[in-house]
Amino acid sequence: MFTSLGAVSVLRTIRGPRVLQKSTIRSKFSCRTGPVPSAAMKFILIAAVALLALAQGSSAQDATDLEKLTQYFEEMRTKLTHDLTELINNQDLANQAKTFISDGQAQLEPLAAQVQEKLRTVATNVEEQIKPMAANVQAQVQPMMENFQQQVQAILQKLMDQTQAIGN
Repeated sequence: MFTSLGAVSVLRTIRGPRVLQKSTIRSKFSCRTGPVPSAAMKFILIAAVALLALAQGSSAQDATDLEKLTQYFEEMRTKLTHDLTELINNQDLANQAKTFISDGQAQLEPLAAQVQEKLRTVATNVEEQIKPMAANVQAQVQPMMENFQQQVQAILQKLMDQTQAIGN
């Protein structure tokens, strides 16, 4: 059990400027149907807060406080059950969304084929224009590369000669 002084220091830590300046905490928890609904996240958060309150409370709580807490958890369980039931009943909405997406995909497939064909035509035209330019650039660069290679070989030969002269 925490003392009330310990609870105050925890609250100061939680409310401290470093914690408040950080970015928000994002949940990566998900289930097989997708991210956890916000109602479930709220319930989990409320349950965690209630458990922390229980852990920090005194051991001499009245029975009425315990009954109120039990009633609160029962109400939260009922609300969560109702919300989840609504979500499950809204599976029809998910089916409508899937139908909408598949219809959109069916409409976009012919357009995608047309765009792909036009891109092939453009790519062919660009390639035909670039090939002669590339050959021209290569013809201009080739003598420069040969000259550069000869200069590098001459420098290396000079360094080898100097190294041999120093070694002797």
